[in-house]
Amino acid sequence: MEIPVFTRLNAKIRTHRIDRAFGIDTLCELLENYLPDDEIDLVRRAHDYGAQMHQGQYRKSGEAYIYHPLAVARILADMRLDAVTIAAAILHDVIEDTEAAASELEQRFGADVAHIVEGVSKLDRASDQSRELAQARSLRKLLLAMTDDIRVILVKLADRLHNMRTLGAMPAAKRRRIARETLEIYAPIAQRLGIQSIRTELEDTGFSNLYPVRYRVLRQSVEKISSKRKDLIREVESRLEKALAREGIGAAVFGRRKNLYSTYRKMRSKHLHFMDVMDLYGFRVIVESDDACYRALGVVHSVYRPLPQVFDDYIANPKINGYQSLHTTLVGPKGVKIEVQIRTREMNQVAEAGVAAHWLYKLDSKSTRLIAPQARARDWLDNVMALSAQSDGAEDFVEQVRVDLFPDEIYVFTPKGQIVRLPKRATPVDFAYAIHTELGNHCVAARVDNRLASLATPLQSGQTVEIVRARTQQPNAVWLNSVRTAKARSAILHKLRDQRDDEARKLGQRLLQMALRKLDEDLANIGEARLRAALQELQVPDMNALYEEIGRGKRLAQIVSRQLVADGGSTPEGGGERSAPLAVTGTEGMVLEFGRCCRPIPGDPIRGKLSSGRGIVIHRSRCNRSVARGDDMRNVVDVVWAEEVSGEYPVEVVISCSNRRGMLAAVATAAAEAESSVERVNIYDRSGEVTDFQVLCSVRSRVHLARLLRAMRRIPDVIRVERGPVETGRRPGEDPA
Repeated sequence: MEIPVFTRLNAKIRTHRIDRAFGIDTLCELLENYLPDDEIDLVRRAHDYGAQMHQGQYRKSGEAYIYHPLAVARILADMRLDAVTIAAAILHDVIEDTEAAASELEQRFGADVAHIVEGVSKLDRASDQSRELAQARSLRKLLLAMTDDIRVILVKLADRLHNMRTLGAMPAAKRRRIARETLEIYAPIAQRLGIQSIRTELEDTGFSNLYPVRYRVLRQSVEKISSKRKDLIREVESRLEKALAREGIGAAVFGRRKNLYSTYRKMRSKHLHFMDVMDLYGFRVIVESDDACYRALGVVHSVYRPLPQVFDDYIANPKINGYQSLHTTLVGPKGVKIEVQIRTREMNQVAEAGVAAHWLYKLDSKSTRLIAPQARARDWLDNVMALSAQSDGAEDFVEQVRVDLFPDEIYVFTPKGQIVRLPKRATPVDFAYAIHTELGNHCVAARVDNRLASLATPLQSGQTVEIVRARTQQPNAVWLNSVRTAKARSAILHKLRDQRDDEARKLGQRLLQMALRKLDEDLANIGEARLRAALQELQVPDMNALYEEIGRGKRLAQIVSRQLVADGGSTPEGGGERSAPLAVTGTEGMVLEFGRCCRPIPGDPIRGKLSSGRGIVIHRSRCNRSVARGDDMRNVVDVVWAEEVSGEYPVEVVISCSNRRGMLAAVATAAAEAESSVERVNIYDRSGEVTDFQVLCSVRSRVHLARLLRAMRRIPDVIRVERGPVETGRRPGEDPA
């Protein structure tokens, strides 16, 4: 990237100072504390190659570009990561920004370094791609590379952290876009992996760049209060340390002001004013053992009064990222609310480094606590792989990952006592899919603490959940409104797509058979050679794909049938005998829709119309939208109601009545007595003493509708009741078709 000459000259003034602070020699001095010489040599070789490839490139701030990857490597070196990760951090931009190839990196530095660098590198943006799609594809590539080697995401997080530290050189619009992405994706990933040191800085820098005014006002408010309470932290530290020492508990107490973004997020989520935020100050008590944690809790509660029902035991029930600690909120000096976290040294190391604790500390078979973040991260990465297999494209995959990045969770139990971790407000459907996908696909109800509960019931920690299932049950699209886990949402969408595809194939086959009968032909009589030739002409791989396109309305069965029977001769004059119309049973699923313009119900004369992407749309015969002329006649499908029709169908009822209190309740009661239900009410005329409104009710047939209308006409003060119009001109308050 070229920058003006005077900017480069000014940058040179700072070069020697920057090199002394952030150069390769300074980095290697840090690495000498924990890496052998041969591994440090790998880092030096990576630097020499990276400096050569980035020569002549500068950042927006004016420094030579190589100082950015060196700064990224320094962040990872502070976390004491291995030489392969440090070398990959120095080289992480060479594939994306220079002529270097992954094969050359593998030859020079090994397969692991090349894999990490390739995983971090963004995909090239195609000319016809939107920025959002290109970002989604690159993020998907990054996350999938992370499932093979967790060091990929560690390098990316360090890269994002240094970019956020130097974001001030970017234009305002770009700063906001990068900050939003950081808060929505990268900070939650850091939290999910348990790397709190990176997470908190990403949040605060993202907050300051996305909402600079809010950040400034909140920071000034916190600093104003802190100046008045500057001795509070020292006082609490001293009192707690003395009290713990008197009880023979060796402990270190550290106080801090909580990060601004967590304060802002609490204010927004709980609709609090700044002065209502309880815990601006946090204190960490570090002890030697699990037993000492609980003994220290008693001491802390004896010094300052604890707030009731504000206590969390994350030692017995670790967070989803492996985090362990005791949390309690106390009334501190002068009535100030303070949060205290009590943990061991190992817990504190894991809380700060998360999965990076694998490299930061030597693990052995007894250090099961340090292995926990790795196991939790592996579980999440397995879930990411499952989401990738079930998602429909890069943007859908990224959205599913966003849903899955929940910081808060609940703990529920299976009937056998196994613990299942779920996000807050998760439902029995989430629970079922967490156990097994097939259990989720076939669940019909749940028993929560031995009581039957709806599948949409939010679960609470400590509950025991048992799933009732049936072989014939299939996922319902309504479940998507209540599920909270990405696994459940992705599995439901995947199954619904399969159902829709299957329904489209069945409907397409029926439509094609009907069209062939009009030509005095049958699908069974068409030879294999002709079928293959027709599929090649239509550019579809097989007959199932052809059926699906016909069922979805993407192809007309009449045209396809003529291509199938074409053999050099002419089709029969008049098109042959007219085939039997398509019988509508109401069980066709998502490939058959009922027009909202006329709301057909069983017993109405109906007409079908093919609509691209929607399949067949059923209209009442008198509906203006069912009328077709000229070439549009090819889209018309002959349909009738089957002898046995299942389900309930929405119908619009227009009511004129006296403008008195309680009329809507009377209408709902009359509908219930007629075994119907009111789904929506639109009031579109309330002038004088008469009110006109429209009610959307559910009925099974015209006979059922007649019974409903009679029940509503018997309501006192009702002037007129009639079924809604079939014209396409809508009344105020009605939905468009």
